Amino acid sequence: MRIVIDLHDGVFDPSKYDFEINLNSRDEIPKILIGLQRIILTPELRNEIFTILLELVPDNISADTGRPGMTLWKILVLGTLRLNCNWDYDKTAEMANEHHTIRQMLGHDEDDFEKKYPVQTVNDNVSLLEPEILDKINQVVCKYGHELIGKEAEELKGSCDSFVVETNVCFPTDINLLFKAMVKVIIIISTICESLGITDWRQHNYNIKKTKQLFNRVRRLKQSTSKNPEKKEERKQLIEAAYEAYLDLTESFLAKVLLTIVQIKAAAGTDIFIDAQLLLLDTFMAHARRQIDQVRRRVIDGEKIPHDEKVFSIFEEHTEWICKGKAGVPQELGLRVCILKDQFGFILHHHVMEKETDDKVAIPMAIETKNRFENLKGSSYDKGFYTPENKEKLKGILEYVVLPKKGKLSGADKDEEHSEEFLKARRKHSAVESSINALENHGLDRCRDHGIDGFKRYAALAVLARNIQILGHIIQQKELKSRQRRTIV
Repeated sequence: MRIVIDLHDGVFDPSKYDFEINLNSRDEIPKILIGLQRIILTPELRNEIFTILLELVPDNISADTGRPGMTLWKILVLGTLRLNCNWDYDKTAEMANEHHTIRQMLGHDEDDFEKKYPVQTVNDNVSLLEPEILDKINQVVCKYGHELIGKEAEELKGSCDSFVVETNVCFPTDINLLFKAMVKVIIIISTICESLGITDWRQHNYNIKKTKQLFNRVRRLKQSTSKNPEKKEERKQLIEAAYEAYLDLTESFLAKVLLTIVQIKAAAGTDIFIDAQLLLLDTFMAHARRQIDQVRRRVIDGEKIPHDEKVFSIFEEHTEWICKGKAGVPQELGLRVCILKDQFGFILHHHVMEKETDDKVAIPMAIETKNRFENLKGSSYDKGFYTPENKEKLKGILEYVVLPKKGKLSGADKDEEHSEEFLKARRKHSAVESSINALENHGLDRCRDHGIDGFKRYAALAVLARNIQILGHIIQQKELKSRQRRTIV
């Protein structure tokens, strides 16, 4: 059973959401609550968003029978608050249980503090949100925001740029990734054996400890800086011996795992749980074998490992090694996210870039945003998006395009890029950095969710939460000005 919002005697009562929010606060919580309140109290807007939220409910789930779960409205409220305020699930659950105004937005009366939200419940429910659904809601929010702004929003001018959202990983080294893979292999195989009464891995804690000792020994070894060739060669042999011991131990464990798997399959028969565990075990064994091969090639054979063969996390496999050339930031571990914002700060569209560069997403971003917002007249870009083909195609999509050329400029290029209109648009393009900075400050600096699906959901929620906050800010400023006029009169 899954419904959009709590009903009283089968009827939705909007008055319980018509409560006072502190308009003088500069914190982000009142702003996003004001935006959410406008959504729930505006019938057309509410119905449109509720209809989209219902797409989250599978066709075989009944709204009338079964155990009631968290309503879709509560999930949306907690999801956007979590991202906009850069909270983890523990903080989100604490605020949902104790914050007076947030509880009112969740549909509780002022004196209703009996209903509590466990951390795991919040986690499980917010994880149900899908990027496609969030993107549809984002379009509705942006269009309503443009209606509030009025005539000024009849012609939208965009700015497009990308930035790196880090995944929740530590700095990767081949020996570190091998250690993590081996820990998972030993834990999984020992768990399966324990459930079946097989005693081959009863010393699994000792095996992990032994692996860690050799890993730490390798990690602490440094190349000799001596000018004496004999000392350098001696140190090199010492390092290779330590690596060989580390690799031999891990290989011996992998060989033992293969023998144990034969016993497991004979003892378990057709057990779905065991089969699922064995599939997971195969994944981490493959990671371990790859790292063993790369460590041996790098250290023993002296080979340079090609970049496209490297993996930077065994848990977040979508993680990329990104060098954007920023001062003081030689590399970042994560994925690029491209956004296209309008002149009012609303983020019209975003795209998670998997193994893509800026020049590959320039055309899709323009087409998809234009399909969503027909009054998008033009957009500005930086040099990273430039190719001759991109510039020509963008001019066919948008009425005007501000895209600086890479390299030496021709006479015609100089005339174009030194024109007053072009320079004015270039100066305004820097405003997209403000939107990127706001996203990073409000949760999109590092993705705390797991997997590529979690990453895309995290990014979509951050964009939606930011736009609801902007909507709330516009409403807040309008109301403050209205109060000021009434005071003067």
